[in-house]
Amino acid sequence: MAIIDMKPLSMAEVDDIAKAINDDEDKEIHGFLKKFTKLKTKEAKKMREELENLNLLKLKGEHIAKIMDLLPEDSVDINKIFIDISLDDDETNKILEVVKKYN
Repeated sequence: MAIIDMKPLSMAEVDDIAKAINDDEDKEIHGFLKKFTKLKTKEAKKMREELENLNLLKLKGEHIAKIMDLLPEDSVDINKIFIDISLDDDETNKILEVVKKYN
């Protein structure tokens, strides 16, 4: 398998890719991800789109993937994801508003 694109993905997005490939190794990956993935594929796509549409300069692809995986419930949880930068209250609240739709 060749690397086509380097993009941070949530576990739900990886699970969707693993389902499309039919070999034993990917079935094991799917089984593992199923235990820990909180979002369904359609929800993950919608959530990614909503987070990207916030147009927050500090919100990078790797942050979006972690938000989708962890579904933070408050600003303390958000700050655990954004360890390299700090968000203001407005940015944090915008992110939490999106996440609440999927909890």
